[in-house]
Amino acid sequence: MSAQTTRTARVQHSAGTRRGQQSVLVWADLFSARMTFVLVLLTLLLISGVSVIYTTFKNRYLLNELQQLKNERNELQVQWGQLLIEQSTFSLEGRIERKAIDELQMVVPDFSEIVMVRYE
Repeated sequence: MSAQTTRTARVQHSAGTRRGQQSVLVWADLFSARMTFVLVLLTLLLISGVSVIYTTFKNRYLLNELQQLKNERNELQVQWGQLLIEQSTFSLEGRIERKAIDELQMVVPDFSEIVMVRYE
């Protein structure tokens, strides 16, 4: 009889354990529609947070790139202004020579007509 009592106690203990595990799952209510809805909402919240972080990073990256392009544009504008000044300087000599020939009837002397003056 003691062997049968021990066997019965084991069966009841294992059944109690199964009921205990089952009751924890029922108590936690992990597989209910409500819990599934909460998990979906948490997942959407996580995705939303990651997307906010990504868009903030992308915004800062593009703002930095915009600043670099603006700096480059300013440098190119300064360089363009310098080239325009240089071009006007080079064209100035030709303009002066043309005005001297046209308005003052000046000509370039021959080599034999040039006199070198020495200063001592």
